[in-house]
Amino acid sequence: MPHNVILVVLDGLNYEVARHAMGHLQAYVGAGRAALYTLECELPALSRPLYECILTGVPPIDSGIVHNNVSRLSNQRSIFHYARAAGLGTAAAAYHWVSELYNRSPFEADRDRHTDDPALPIQHGHFYWDDHYPDSHLFADAEHLRLRHAPNFLLVHPMNIDDAGHKHGLDSAQYRNSARSADIALAHYLQGWLDAGYQVLVTADHGMNNDRSHNGLLAEERQVPLFVLGDAFSFSAAATPKQTELCGTVCELLGVPHDKPACRELLK
Repeated sequence: MPHNVILVVLDGLNYEVARHAMGHLQAYVGAGRAALYTLECELPALSRPLYECILTGVPPIDSGIVHNNVSRLSNQRSIFHYARAAGLGTAAAAYHWVSELYNRSPFEADRDRHTDDPALPIQHGHFYWDDHYPDSHLFADAEHLRLRHAPNFLLVHPMNIDDAGHKHGLDSAQYRNSARSADIALAHYLQGWLDAGYQVLVTADHGMNNDRSHNGLLAEERQVPLFVLGDAFSFSAAATPKQTELCGTVCELLGVPHDKPACRELLK
């Protein structure tokens, strides 16, 4: 049975901080209505390469998006492409690099900030370019897209956790509190999404270190959370999802043909 899906990518969120700071999400886990898994991000642990990895299932060394300054359209098929090929609707409230990967490159704010074009892979979008763009605004942007367009697949991608990490480091009140703020923002929307029939995945591209950066092999840089919520998930403790399996798993939920690896143990 096909499902609508919301994928939330909380940029820069380390697993341990997610585990102890995301109280609302953990309430769902405690009630048996969600599950939390550990993912190890692919290398390099950088944003644009891992957006591509999450959305296409292809690791950076194979996609060619190997650092943040590779500014071009992706040459891989993404969740957006598979959904559109199946006649489904797509939307994203996300950092402008996502628009550059799948819609148009280079990003031109006056043209691309607000996107409504049925012919594009991401048909409806609100895209931002300042890392301190408030998460509260980003979540409102996403909800506007959901309410107006009822997309079958919606990407929600706020940046304030990563921004706080780059300014203050992993072991800082500012970083932890930014994660708590994202959890509170999710608390405002999450049950409404579930009541509307969406399956929800909440994850991160990479983590953060105390040098106020990320790009290496440290656990705090590579270990990220995956929360799954919705009646299509198994919540199985035996599931061991990989970051490269997120694309295929979302396509399985959407019920669209794809050729990507998937973690079917996550699903009922």
